[in-house]
Amino acid sequence: MSSTLQSKTMTARSWGARPSGPNAGPGRRSGPAEPPRSASRRRRRTGWFFASPALLLVAVVTVFPVIFSLVLSFTDVRLEYGGIHIGSPTLVHYEALLGNPEWYRALGFTLGFTVVSVLLELVLGTLVALVLERLGAARGWLIALLLLPWALINVVAAQLWSYLFNGTYGAVTWLFDQVLGTQPDILGRPAPAIAAMVAVDVWKTTPFVAIVVLAGLMLIPAEVYEAAELDGAGTWTTFWRVTLPQLKPIVAIAVLFRILQAFGIFDLPFVLTQGGPGTATQSVAMLGYRVLFQDLDFGGGAAVAVSTAAIVMACCLLFLRVFRAQADEEVQG
Repeated sequence: MSSTLQSKTMTARSWGARPSGPNAGPGRRSGPAEPPRSASRRRRRTGWFFASPALLLVAVVTVFPVIFSLVLSFTDVRLEYGGIHIGSPTLVHYEALLGNPEWYRALGFTLGFTVVSVLLELVLGTLVALVLERLGAARGWLIALLLLPWALINVVAAQLWSYLFNGTYGAVTWLFDQVLGTQPDILGRPAPAIAAMVAVDVWKTTPFVAIVVLAGLMLIPAEVYEAAELDGAGTWTTFWRVTLPQLKPIVAIAVLFRILQAFGIFDLPFVLTQGGPGTATQSVAMLGYRVLFQDLDFGGGAAVAVSTAAIVMACCLLFLRVFRAQADEEVQG
């Protein structure tokens, strides 16, 4: 009798037992768990749903203009009374572009300006970052002062320097007169105008490179420098063998940003020299602007834009390929 009651009691307790664990609770029963694959699909669908407005905006403001420019550059485009008429496919715009000496002059100036300005900004920005790393309480104030040129709008900075380079009342002209006894026409001759444009770009963009490199320096572990000191490495050896290899990824990012910005330069030569004297400081972006908005050659302007984008992409891919090859050699070594 007692054994029968005990078995009934144990059965009742087993039926009325509550589940244990994080889902335990009154009146809640544990169901089958959701398969990991379906949960992953549900999270992906949710992510795409929330990202769809931003992706749609990017497609409208970026993808559509790129596709439209490609279409214009490969078709016979005419401006008529009713608007733009897109005709049959043609390569005449690229043939005219490749046969135009002005395109090669603009491309040569843009390439030279990009290489020289990016190299100077990289060297000067690295030196400034090394100095800032060794500062104490004054680092924050100096960084704030350093960012003032970078914070200026490009048009405002270019207009400011156009006053300084003015041949009649400019401060730079007055300084040359006081030191060398001559008043050079800086923006009126090709070589000084190009040098002045590079100097303005270096003045404005070096702070950006310095801040990026400083962030990379702050991420280098102190143990690496301690190990180099124990090995008896000097200052130059430590920089060349320890600091610089650690900075390569962050420097690569800074150089890519600067190549993209410098190759598409428009506002600086447009305000400082209007592309002159002659076409000495006319960039490919200015050439595209003149062909598209002044000559109203929509197909030719689109061809300039597409060819410029292709050259920039090729340069960036080549840079990344070289950087990856060097990184692989260091890992294998």
